[in-house]
Amino acid sequence: MANFVRVIQPGLSTTVQDLGRPNHQIEGFPESGAMDRFSYKLANLLVNNHRNSASLEFVSTGPTLRFACDSFIALTGGKVNATLNDQPILQNEVVEVAEGSILKIGPVIEGNYGYLAFSNGGVITQPVLDSRSTTLRTKMGGLDGRALETGDTIPIRDSVVMPSLSSRKIVIKSEKVTEIHFVKGPHWEMFSKKTQEQFQSEIYQISEQMDRMGYRLNGPKLEVPKKSLLSEGTVLGNIQITRDGSPIALLADRQTTGGYPVIGTIIRADLNRFVQMKQGQQFKFVLTDIDTAVEKLVQQQKVINDTFEKWYAGRYIEPIGPIRRNAIKISRLIRANK
Repeated sequence: MANFVRVIQPGLSTTVQDLGRPNHQIEGFPESGAMDRFSYKLANLLVNNHRNSASLEFVSTGPTLRFACDSFIALTGGKVNATLNDQPILQNEVVEVAEGSILKIGPVIEGNYGYLAFSNGGVITQPVLDSRSTTLRTKMGGLDGRALETGDTIPIRDSVVMPSLSSRKIVIKSEKVTEIHFVKGPHWEMFSKKTQEQFQSEIYQISEQMDRMGYRLNGPKLEVPKKSLLSEGTVLGNIQITRDGSPIALLADRQTTGGYPVIGTIIRADLNRFVQMKQGQQFKFVLTDIDTAVEKLVQQQKVINDTFEKWYAGRYIEPIGPIRRNAIKISRLIRANK
């Protein structure tokens, strides 16, 4: 059996992503990886993968794919309408896919980024610097360092067994984001008290200049410190203030170093909400401390941990069904010949 998925329509910008290559930023390579890491991890959890298994990340519009093998999939992230063989399927739950099936993922209705995970190890392209993530501007990783194109074959492993299949679903509440929490950046004290207060009191808006490198924000200009800075390493979520006083939030494909002053860093627990905000969406920055930022991240991870424990506890609840690969394949073959 051929173990791949063929691309019928690639979507707007669909790439292979995992958790990136953070250990190679010191060598000058962008970290890359999934933009919405909570949704990415959730997709892998749903299909019983390791959290760093490569998935497909799509932007604005999803792909149409034909499966050349059996699999289980999960769709997470931005809200989409999707069909499998013209029948609607739901997000945030496991869907069984038979060989020959066609999956169609439409436009992203809410949010920007969606994730498609495949069971039994995800997308198995060749790793580059310990990661399968695609970095488009360096043409590295994924499928030849580029977005998917019509006719591409995405290598996966066939899969016919899924523990706790009927239980593998989760409800993710949709909420309107009006606040993004941040911790003080390394150059916070270089900004005047007036500028610090202005940064926290003004309403900002996601501009049209938004991509995997970063989001430029529209809003009142901030006073920029006059002191020159040497280039420093960048961190996911850093908020740089450019020479014209505009904030830019640095994201997955950001440059490895930067010389603009960093007024703050978006906390990790809020990054998934931030990257899913649409162009024109308004919000305020809210200052928090490191302890609170860590606690929020722990609570977010607890959602994933508690969900996994629930599924694990229910893995032997009836109906158990056949658990052996060959038994399932034989059963399908018999049904097909009736």
